[in-house]
Amino acid sequence: MARVKENKEREERIEMEIVVDAYNEEERAMGWYYYLENRMRCPLKARCITERRISLLKEGEVVEVVGMAPEEDCEKEMFVEIRWQNRTLGVPLSQLKGIEVDEGTQQAMDDWCYWIDRGYEF
Repeated sequence: MARVKENKEREERIEMEIVVDAYNEEERAMGWYYYLENRMRCPLKARCITERRISLLKEGEVVEVVGMAPEEDCEKEMFVEIRWQNRTLGVPLSQLKGIEVDEGTQQAMDDWCYWIDRGYEF
């Protein structure tokens, strides 16, 4: 069940820019991957907005996102790499909210969170 109301502008962008010509899960995942990789300006600061069992981050923690995780790690969900305790760690992008990021980065991050919150899958 969708947790957010439908946004026509965002739906059109997702359909026409991100998953356009994607006919299966892998193609949709790669559409998202390259959209995010091209739109997010890294490094960037982000705050953890929700805890996940698969991640070590705590809600409220601020991290530096250094880029997208490798493609093969993003076949089911989008992950980014962060600097965390003197090492690089992959975490779900949906866990993070950008801090003082540029408009394109914010839009890309919001688009991904919208996709997740609507209950969409690859």
